[in-house]
Amino acid sequence: MTSEDKRYVAEHLNETDEIRETAIAEIRHWIKESDDFPAKIDDFLILRFLRVGKFDLEKTKSRIQSYCKQRSKLPEWFINKDPFQPELQELLDLGIYLPLRKPDSQGRLIMLIRTTVHDPERNKVSDIVKYYILAMETAIKHYPASSIYGCSLLLDTFNPTVRHVIQVKPYELMNVVQLWNNTYPMRCQKIVFFNVPLIYDIIVKIMRSFMTAKMKTRLQVYSDALHCFEDIPANILPVEYGGTDGTLQELTEYWKKMIEENRDCLTKDETDQTTHTIEPEEINFEEITHL
Repeated sequence: MTSEDKRYVAEHLNETDEIRETAIAEIRHWIKESDDFPAKIDDFLILRFLRVGKFDLEKTKSRIQSYCKQRSKLPEWFINKDPFQPELQELLDLGIYLPLRKPDSQGRLIMLIRTTVHDPERNKVSDIVKYYILAMETAIKHYPASSIYGCSLLLDTFNPTVRHVIQVKPYELMNVVQLWNNTYPMRCQKIVFFNVPLIYDIIVKIMRSFMTAKMKTRLQVYSDALHCFEDIPANILPVEYGGTDGTLQELTEYWKKMIEENRDCLTKDETDQTTHTIEPEEINFEEITHL
């Protein structure tokens, strides 16, 4: 970590070198003593959960439990994530999820989500969520400091069809919100819907109904894209959104290649969902501090 990273985690996340080492060891021990977790977890993943919970051990344990519960409940989201399978190759070529290659001025990872470029008759929600997980995990590996500063989600809902609107059921929207809110080990600092037409407003309202009060304060909705990029430097945006960091096609090809190159790492957690065990991989604390 840089000196600025260390200052930030101490001030905002209650993290110091001593606290980090002790907390990871305690969570690792808690995991070993448990017998009902359906996923593997390593020390950096533990650290990510601790940072989301600001090193409150009980909040961290609760989020890990929620994460594992959602994995068990929705295996179609979390297993069979091989990016080379045809269904995911098709989505990767569309560029639905495009992390920006540089953080914003506050250090946050920016995830551009193009919600209407897929074909609702061909592409399943479960595969679209798998793609989200692949893209986010790859981006975190590319930019580990996102576990410190969190992320912003920018959802472009331009020109949806009726099929886009009716494809995602309320139950699935609830689980997506749960993924953002209290399951996935990443702090969503801001969620921005833009280019939102009236036909798509119902989806936004349903998602909002499942959000916590805190998350609702971080939600912004725009009918166009005029003001939603005001606090994002132009040099990190693609040219189609008024920036200078490559085209959408270049970003799509960049992240497809990155995800494919990280295939083994991205699929290593795909254990038998009926085997409720976690096998922690110990990571050198100097490596974690470097991350």
